[in-house]
Amino acid sequence: MYQSTVICTGLSNEEAGEAVADMLLEFAQQSWQQAVTCEWRDGVLRLSAENDADRTGMALLDEFGDAICVYINYSGEIHVSVESVIEV
Repeated sequence: MYQSTVICTGLSNEEAGEAVADMLLEFAQQSWQQAVTCEWRDGVLRLSAENDADRTGMALLDEFGDAICVYINYSGEIHVSVESVIEV
């Protein structure tokens, strides 16, 4: 099992207003992602999840990026990246 953490920077406080709730709702529908957490702190939207197959975090990053595009109306440049992956 792997615990991946992905982040998004470049959002304003206003743009990220509902982001945590939206990300939690979206990822609750993905049964392959477990123990999902999300937070907005210090200008960083951070999502963590555990799964059996994503040893690089790139699958979670792809899904996170898609969810950001669907749920967040951002106007500037954003950056998404894998912050960490640990084996649990």
